[in-house]
Amino acid sequence: MFQKSAPTNRMDSAVNIAELIFHNTVRAIRKTHGNAFMSIAMSVFQSLMFVLFFFVMFTIMGVKGLALRGDFVIFLLTGIFLFMTHNKAVGAVLGSEGPSSPMMQHAPMNTFISIVSGMLSTLYIQVLAMFFILFVYDVAMNPYVLQEIVDPPKVMGMLLLSWFSGGAVGMVFLAMKPWFPGFTSTVSTLYKRANMIASGKMFVANSLPSFMVSLFDWNPLFHTIDQARGFAFVNYVPRNSNWEYVMYLSLTLLMIGLMGEFYTRKHASASWSARR
Repeated sequence: MFQKSAPTNRMDSAVNIAELIFHNTVRAIRKTHGNAFMSIAMSVFQSLMFVLFFFVMFTIMGVKGLALRGDFVIFLLTGIFLFMTHNKAVGAVLGSEGPSSPMMQHAPMNTFISIVSGMLSTLYIQVLAMFFILFVYDVAMNPYVLQEIVDPPKVMGMLLLSWFSGGAVGMVFLAMKPWFPGFTSTVSTLYKRANMIASGKMFVANSLPSFMVSLFDWNPLFHTIDQARGFAFVNYVPRNSNWEYVMYLSLTLLMIGLMGEFYTRKHASASWSARR
C-alpha cells in the first residue's frame, strides 16, 4: 500500500506525463467555476463580448468598411482571437505554479506539467470560443463565411504561433517572477496592455507609413495577425510582416525562459510565496 509506483520504461513515463498534463489541464480549465460546463461557457462568453464590443465600436466610428475588402467579422476574428490567445498564454504561464507551490509537494508533479497544462487550457478555450462564434455567425448571418477564408489551415497556424509566442514571453516573465515579483507583475501588465494597440489588431499593417512600422514590428503579435489576414483574405498581401521572425524570436525567448526557470527552480525557497 505504501509502495511508490514508478514508470519502468520511456513509454510508461511518457504516458504517465501525458495523463498528468491532461488532469492538470482539466483542473486549470475548471478554476473559474466548480462546474466544468459553466467554466468553459464563461470563457467563451468573455471572448464573444470582446468581439461584439469591437464590432459595435468600429460600426459607430464608421471605419467598418475601411479595413479590408471582405467579411468584416473575419477581420475582427483574425485580430481579436490571436490577441486574446497570445495574452492569455502569457498570463497562463506567468500564473502557473512555481517550485515552491504546495502542488509541487506531490511527487509526480513538476513545473513543466504546470506550465504545459496552463498553456493547453488557454488554447482549448480560445479554439472552442472561435469555432463557436464562427458557427453562430455562419448559421445566423453569413452561411458562406468559411468559404471566404482563403487558407484556413495557415490561419490556424498563425493562431498556434501566437499561442506559442505568448508562452515563450510568459516563460521569461516566469523566470523573473521569484526574483523581482513587483517589477515582473508591472512589466507583464504593461506588455499585455500595450498589445491592445501594438498588436495591430485594429488596423491593417499595409496602411501604416514606413516611419510607423518600426513602432510595431518588434511585437510578435503584430506579425502573426498581419500574416493571418494575408492567409484569410484573397486581396491582401502582407508587406510589413513575416512569421519566421516570430518563430525565431519565440524559440530564443523560450530557451532563455527555460534556462532561467531551471536556475530559479534550483534556488527555490518557501518564503517566495510570501512576497507575491
